Amino acid sequence: RGVFGVEFCILFLYNGLKCEVAGYGVSKMDRKEDLMRQIGRQMGIRMGILMSICLSGLNLLLSGHFTVVGLALNVLISSLVSIGISFVVPVGKISQQVCEKKRLMPGSIKARLLESLISDLVYTPVMTLVLVFFAYGMAMMVSGGRAQIPFVPMFVKSLIISLAAGYVLIFVFQPLFLKGLFRKHGITMGAEQDDRVI
Repeated sequence: RGVFGVEFCILFLYNGLKCEVAGYGVSKMDRKEDLMRQIGRQMGIRMGILMSICLSGLNLLLSGHFTVVGLALNVLISSLVSIGISFVVPVGKISQQVCEKKRLMPGSIKARLLESLISDLVYTPVMTLVLVFFAYGMAMMVSGGRAQIPFVPMFVKSLIISLAAGYVLIFVFQPLFLKGLFRKHGITMGAEQDDRVI
C-alpha cells in the first residue's frame, strides 16, 4: 500500500493529468484550462472597460464636442463591443502562437511589445470605427443632415491616434491586470506565463 501510494504521487506530480479518486476522475489539466479561460474572460472585461473609457474620452476630445452624456454613451457602446471581441477572438492564444514562432520568451520585453501590438490591432480599429460612426451619426442627426463632415478622414485621423494610445494602454495595464488576477486566483505568475489565454 505504501509503495503504491508513493508511485501514485510520483506519477500524478510528473504528468499532472488525471487522478482517480473514489471512482470518478478529476482532471487537473481540465481544471487548469477552465481557470485560465475564466481569467481570460475577466482580463478581457477589465481591458475592454479601460480601453473604452480612454478611447471614448480621446475621440470625444478630438471631435471637439466633449460632454458627460456623450462620454457615458460612448463608454457603454464601446465596452459592449470590446467585451464581445474578447469573447469571440482568442487574442491570448494568437499572441502566444506568434511569440512561439518568433521564439520569444514569455514575459520578456520583446514578447510584451509584440503581444501589445496584436491586441491593439484586434481591439482598437473596431472600437474606433464604432465610436467614430456613432459620433458621425450624432453630428448628422443634430445638424439635420447638413453637417459637412467627411467620414473617412475623420476615421483615419482618429484611428492613428487611437492605435498609438491603445498600444500604450495595453502595454502598461495588461501585465498589471494579469498579475492582479493571478494573485486573486492564487496562481504564481512565473509558473503560468506559458499558459496565458488572454
